[in-house]
Amino acid sequence: MASLKHPQPTVKSINNGMPTPTTTTITSPELDVNKIPMVTPRPSTTSLPSSVPQPPPTVSQDVRNKSGLPDSLPIVRCLARARIPTTQGPDIFLHLYENNVDNKEHLAIVFGEDVRSRSLFKHYPGESQQDRMTRGAYIGRLTPGRTIADTDGTNELKFDSEGNLIIDSLTYTDPTLVRIHSECYTGETAWSARCDCGEQFDEAGRIMGQSGHGCMVYLRQEGRGIGLGEKLKAYNLQDLGADTVEANLILRHPADGRNFSLATAILLDLGLVEIKLLTNNPDKIVAVEGKHQEVKVLERVPMVPLSWSKNGKDGIKSKEIEGYLSTKIERMGHLLEKPIKIN
Repeated sequence: MASLKHPQPTVKSINNGMPTPTTTTITSPELDVNKIPMVTPRPSTTSLPSSVPQPPPTVSQDVRNKSGLPDSLPIVRCLARARIPTTQGPDIFLHLYENNVDNKEHLAIVFGEDVRSRSLFKHYPGESQQDRMTRGAYIGRLTPGRTIADTDGTNELKFDSEGNLIIDSLTYTDPTLVRIHSECYTGETAWSARCDCGEQFDEAGRIMGQSGHGCMVYLRQEGRGIGLGEKLKAYNLQDLGADTVEANLILRHPADGRNFSLATAILLDLGLVEIKLLTNNPDKIVAVEGKHQEVKVLERVPMVPLSWSKNGKDGIKSKEIEGYLSTKIERMGHLLEKPIKIN
């Protein structure tokens, strides 16, 4: 992996952080999309793609140093946690985070009661046990009439002299299955067949629900970081003939403008430092690990489109999704083998 940065056009001027209006034609004199470097795609195969866990790509520290990853991570704090019964089977614990780099509320969807946020569970001066239960800093399960957050039957939380949670040595220690998922209103809410974001979200939840243990970090980075309005413009450009990368560049945005350092900070707050990552994106692996490898990805678990993994019997079926997935492989180097269709 020679470079972790996607090509970006030169932006002549910025007004209040917003790109200046541009003429959105497919053949711009300032940006020849045909000259965008192509990534050599993985070979197609006549067999079904495998979802078997694989070792992550090896990346040298020199590449990490040149990747543009931040030297320090954002500061995150979990403000609240609540139990959510789900259609996936086991309950999940939904964590809401604030941070010092944007005004958005990012989420962690946690399968397993024993994965606990350091910032949420910390003892603060003057707070009551009722305060702790209200914000979700409790052990076990809440029931009517409960008055103590820090004990539940024979289980008890322990803290050091500064109020920091002491992690029990019996806590789940195997590498935790993790998915870093970026918000996608169109794919998750509006039934879009342009992308597989909703399918990936559901599949990650299904897989974690089977084992009852895992974490999905849900980042509010709509449209690979460009926002919903700009994403809708990109969709119009795609209907005019651009692929997903070209459309972003024509709008004077990077091909992928997301920042995964928030995810790294959230994983550290949850104590998830050795993980198995559900992804096809090699750049995401390096970005989530961080410049100094604060988090270690021990395995990569492929996210195979359902329409590919089950001979097209399930999953999303549209010409748009095929183009979307092909661009991920051919332009962005995603680690996925596209099956050859044989009639």
